[in-house]
Amino acid sequence: MVSHREMNLDDYLAILRRRIRWFLLPAVLGPLLGYAITLALTPRYTSTSLILIEQPTVPDSVVPSSNNNDLFTRLATMQEQILSRNRLQPLIERYDLYRDARQRSMEDAVEQMRDAIKVQPVQFASTVTNGASSNREVPGFSISFTGNNARVAQQVCSELTTMFMDENIKQQEQTAQNTTDFLSAQIADAKRKLDEQEAKLAEFKRQHLGALPDEQQSNLQILTGLNTQLAAASEALNRAQQDKAYAQALLQQQWAAWQAAISGESPATLQDQLKKEQDELAVLEARYTPDYPDVIKLKHDIAELQKKILAQAAHKNPAAPAASAFEPPQIQQLRAQLRQDEEIIRAETREQARIERQIRNYEARVQMTPLVEQQFKELTLGHETALEFYNKLLASRNQSQMSADLQSRQQGETFRVLDSASLPLEPSFPVWWQFTLGGLGAGVALGLMLAFFREYRDKSLRDERDIAFYLELPTLALVPSLDPPNGRRGARKAPPGKPRALKAEA
Repeated sequence: MVSHREMNLDDYLAILRRRIRWFLLPAVLGPLLGYAITLALTPRYTSTSLILIEQPTVPDSVVPSSNNNDLFTRLATMQEQILSRNRLQPLIERYDLYRDARQRSMEDAVEQMRDAIKVQPVQFASTVTNGASSNREVPGFSISFTGNNARVAQQVCSELTTMFMDENIKQQEQTAQNTTDFLSAQIADAKRKLDEQEAKLAEFKRQHLGALPDEQQSNLQILTGLNTQLAAASEALNRAQQDKAYAQALLQQQWAAWQAAISGESPATLQDQLKKEQDELAVLEARYTPDYPDVIKLKHDIAELQKKILAQAAHKNPAAPAASAFEPPQIQQLRAQLRQDEEIIRAETREQARIERQIRNYEARVQMTPLVEQQFKELTLGHETALEFYNKLLASRNQSQMSADLQSRQQGETFRVLDSASLPLEPSFPVWWQFTLGGLGAGVALGLMLAFFREYRDKSLRDERDIAFYLELPTLALVPSLDPPNGRRGARKAPPGKPRALKAEA
């Protein structure tokens, strides 16, 4: 075929008809060769098991699971554990796998077995309910092992499935136990901090007893009551002092009269003068203020007269207490009343002092309340935070313990073998029909390449388009196809009206 000319579909079909032998031979030999290769290769068998992950029988809202990792993370973790050399080497030795690799090193055998093991998550299609498909999906995963012997592949896959089941139970129990241990350690530390906060709070309450914020209202009420008691005590003290002053004055008069009667001398002059000046003082006080000079002078004179009367009485009877037994009953009653008034004054004075001390104490408490309240809030906040954290840890540990109990009773999330390890009846590699189709495709491709290569090597001018394109000359006439003169049986006649191809070099 002369190159560089535009081709159409008829040209390609003509090429295919001319080179049909170069196309059919590889297309027929290719599938045969592919099938022969399957007979020469060592067959490999794949056993597969299917594991279903069952949800816990107790809802997560009641007992939350301690394992929150997704399926892919958990499978990756278990796969790393199970595909370790410590787990795979006993299987290799038990079933006498990978002899050639073991002669080199055990690591090569382990690596080949890892390549032969496949763990893939799967999702099961949900059922159709009322004409609508439910999207509820149940997670699971499949385990497959490929080996040279079907029975051995089934046994190894079964053991791998068992290892995954045991590893899942072990990991869940270990996770729950580790969580419980961690929470127990955290609870012990939180309990220690809570005890420290409670001790600080108790010590603060002891030091500021009575000045705490919740006692402020009671302190104010007590302070109001103490002020009322102080007023009553002050009134009683004033009344007792007035009673004492009245009793003293009355006693002086009775004593002076009694002494005058005994001595025969009449103190009427001093008494009359005292009475007169007292009357004048009353008149002046009614007209003037206490600061008036005459009022002040008159008070001074009255005080001097009273001193004189007392001095006269003491001079005449210096041992009056000793002679009290011989005094008139009126004087003795006045002395007793005077002693009673003095005792009342002393008692009321002590009561007044006691109440004043209490008032000062409660006033100090009320004044300290804002500062104490601020410190108390800080301590209370720390105590509440520690208590809340401690309670949360207790609740988490209880949940972890319940989760561990569920796992021990096989009521949590468990693995269930849905399809046990299968016994492969046909090899997974090589698959004869795949190799046959591959050989067919390769033969067809090779046949096309050979046909077009032969056509490319052909330099014949086959029709008027080739002549016009390559010779650039117009076609005047076409020579009809004639039978060859030697009459060879293999020669074909050209169709009527078709010229025989002309051999020429392009």
